[in-house]
Amino acid sequence: MTAYDIIEIKKRGKILSGEQIGQFVRMVADGSASDAQIAAFCMAVLLRGMTDEECFALTDAMAKSGERTVKPRAEGIYADKHSTGGVSDSTTLIVVPVLAALGVKCAKYSGRGLGHTGGTLDKLESFRGLSVSMTAEAFEAQVEKVGAAIAGQTERTVPADKRMYAVRDVTATVDSVPLIASSVMSKKLASFADVILLDVKFGNGAFMRRTSDAVKLARLMVSVGTAAGRKVGAAVTDMDAPLGDHIGCNAEVREAIEILQGKRNALSELSVYHCCKILQMAQGMREEEAKERIGEVLGSGAALEKFKEIVVAQGGDVRAFDDFSLLPLAAHRKEIFASGAGRLHVSALALGKACARLGGGRSKEGDPVDHTVGIILKKRAGERVKDGELVAEVYYNKEDAEALSLAQGAFAVRRSYRARPLVFGFIGKEDI
Repeated sequence: MTAYDIIEIKKRGKILSGEQIGQFVRMVADGSASDAQIAAFCMAVLLRGMTDEECFALTDAMAKSGERTVKPRAEGIYADKHSTGGVSDSTTLIVVPVLAALGVKCAKYSGRGLGHTGGTLDKLESFRGLSVSMTAEAFEAQVEKVGAAIAGQTERTVPADKRMYAVRDVTATVDSVPLIASSVMSKKLASFADVILLDVKFGNGAFMRRTSDAVKLARLMVSVGTAAGRKVGAAVTDMDAPLGDHIGCNAEVREAIEILQGKRNALSELSVYHCCKILQMAQGMREEEAKERIGEVLGSGAALEKFKEIVVAQGGDVRAFDDFSLLPLAAHRKEIFASGAGRLHVSALALGKACARLGGGRSKEGDPVDHTVGIILKKRAGERVKDGELVAEVYYNKEDAEALSLAQGAFAVRRSYRARPLVFGFIGKEDI
């Protein structure tokens, strides 16, 4: 069967067999399917949809299209966490050391920031000398020795997804739920985690604006992961306002360290929630016991020490933990003040875009990132503010009037504020 035949079947809204999907993915990986054919296939999926079975077949075929990381010989539970992307979402930098300090090994393949969302790999590279490029053997060895590793996947991992995503990015098919689910989960299935926690965000600063779309994506990814024999759960979480108080690579690493030292805010709350869910899935731990254990490793400094171990193992300068001048902020500062008295509203999307435009993010893959660019919130969404009160500071090196205007416009003051719960709901195996 040709690529044309497979596209024709899906274009007419019919269900593809696992064999047909596998054949198309092989053609994507070996180059025999053209970019035009990949685009046509992706558009057909966007418009016609896929069944859960088709989505699993697509995910499984993409996971098998390249090199798969072999599970280490060391005994124990291996966990992974993935976020669909947000603003000031540094939970990985907190969750991974906490879990590793509690004996749950974390094999974390992460990505880079794109558009208004930040990337874990970019943030980790704020530590001078740290490398996120690791061979499968080095990744496995570090997980065994330290209990955790955070790295980027190699070019040989899920090559079919890399090619398909590049085409989706320029053909307006990124927002297809089956294609998002297969892209995310193919990378998870190519690794060896026993337990996978997904953080599916919705709201102003998320790719999924509507709660219903986030729930649909979460349910589908849990279905795919469960069919593959993994323990998978998904938290559907709010991303209307920035999760933490800091936006930008160096700034977010600073805040992650502060949270491991005892700071508490929405970022720390969600990180603890994720840790609890993973401990429940991995070890069958009760919620109360999980929270107590997490509190112990945070209070004793064990989680902070584990983060240092990870940084050292990957070649990073550990002195930054005690000397924030090694995580500098940009030379110029603009203060933003409240334009009235009342409840503060904060747009995560506007601040994410402003940070990216100032150089703290990238508009296309391969763009450099200025780690020193940052936005520090002095007031959180929902807080009562006075007219003229300082609400944020923007740090930048190269002035961009449009970016600074975006940052200014991200803050509005109104008479009331309708708070939403940080976690909308949790979807597990029993919910699919």
